[in-house]
Parts: sequence; structure tokens; C-alpha cells
Amino acid sequence: MAATKVSLKLLIDRKSHRVLFAEAGKEFVDFLITIIALPVGTVIRLLKKRGMVGCLQNFYESIENLSDTYLQPDQNKDSLLKPKVYISGGEVALQLPNIESSKSKKFYRCSSGHAYVSDNSTALCPSCGRSNMTLELTFVDKRSANNPGSSSTEGGYVKGVVTYMVMDDLVVKPMSTISSITLLNNFNVKEVGGLEEKVVDLGEDEGVKLLKASLLSNSVLTDVFLPKFNKKSAASRR
Repeated sequence: MAATKVSLKLLIDRKSHRVLFAEAGKEFVDFLITIIALPVGTVIRLLKKRGMVGCLQNFYESIENLSDTYLQPDQNKDSLLKPKVYISGGEVALQLPNIESSKSKKFYRCSSGHAYVSDNSTALCPSCGRSNMTLELTFVDKRSANNPGSSSTEGGYVKGVVTYMVMDDLVVKPMSTISSITLLNNFNVKEVGGLEEKVVDLGEDEGVKLLKASLLSNSVLTDVFLPKFNKKSAASRR
């Protein structure tokens, strides 16, 4: 699925130069949920050129350089290091580069009719030992099974009937006027005039930055969407 821009509205405290929270639609929340489901190998591959912390990158690269001679005959490095991301929510804006995703699982059975199933079409049938598992089966996911004949086209993970509040530390909750006022009190905001609204787009570059920041920081939205040089200039004015 081609990446599209996902917009969200930030509420910024100009004095402290931080994002208090963001108003976001289902597309952004769906993206955050997709991050949770990413295979570790995919996360390493996306972040290894951006100064990934820890030693998993070293292990990833050692497997990348390992000769195929040492792998089991039914294994290949691409499937280990570049696993396909299965998106159980259907149509989701995946704001990350070079990700091979699938909205459906594929299973195969023996062409001779034996009752074995595999997710690899080149596997040999354990019963006859000579036929490949090439007969493709139709996988019925939970969404289709629970809503047979449904005309609903809304995919993803959360419903789009509400706006969501996303905190700087990525805590997500449904948006409401009361919750917004409570948050402003919790942040000890005295001057509403010191607040600024800013609409930003989440593209692939911001998606990777957000993924990295979510593993390192509790101020993810501030780190990704408020430039560092502005932080320094704000600090120098105090």
C-alpha cells in the first residue's frame, strides 16, 4: 500500500516548548498499533542507519553476513531479516519505508488432497512425500468471519467516529472537552494565550523518527515534530 500523509494537530506550550497532546484521527492511532506488531528484525533494519542503541544491530549484521551454507535448507536470510509484516487490520497507512506488508495470510495444501496445510508453497506433503503444497486455500480472518456480507469499508484497528487524544508519551484516549481541560490543569497552564496549535504531517521520515523516539523517549511528539534548534533558542530566552 502506498504511503499517504497522515495529519495530526499538536497543542504546544510555547513557554516550555513541548507538545502537551495531539488531536489525531484513526489513521494515526492505527499506525501506532501497527508499530506494536512489527517484527523485531524489521525494527532493527529500519533503525540501524539511525544510530540504534544496543547490540541487536550487531547480531542482525552478523546474520546478514553469515554464509547460506550454515542455514537449514528450508530457511533463507530474507525471510529472517526482512520478514513480511502482516496487517490484521486490513487497510492501514503504514508510514514506514521499504516495508513489504500483507493484509491476508496465504496457506497451501497438498495437490493430491491430503489434509496437511503449510504457509510455504514449496513444502513437500508429509503424507505422500512427493507433492508440493501448491493448492492455495482461502483464509477467512476474524473480521470477515464475524461480519459475513458486511458492506462496511472501514478497516484498521480503531473506529473513526471519534477524535483521539495522543499524549507526548503516546498514551492514547478518546478526545473530550472535559479531558482537555483536566489536562491543561494538570500541566499547570495558566495562560491559554501561551498555547499554540500546529497541524503536522506524518510521512515515512517522521514515521521512522517516531519509531526510534518511542524506544528511547517519553516525549516522542516533542522530539519528532519540534525542531531541536527551536528548543535551544527557547532555552536561551529564559
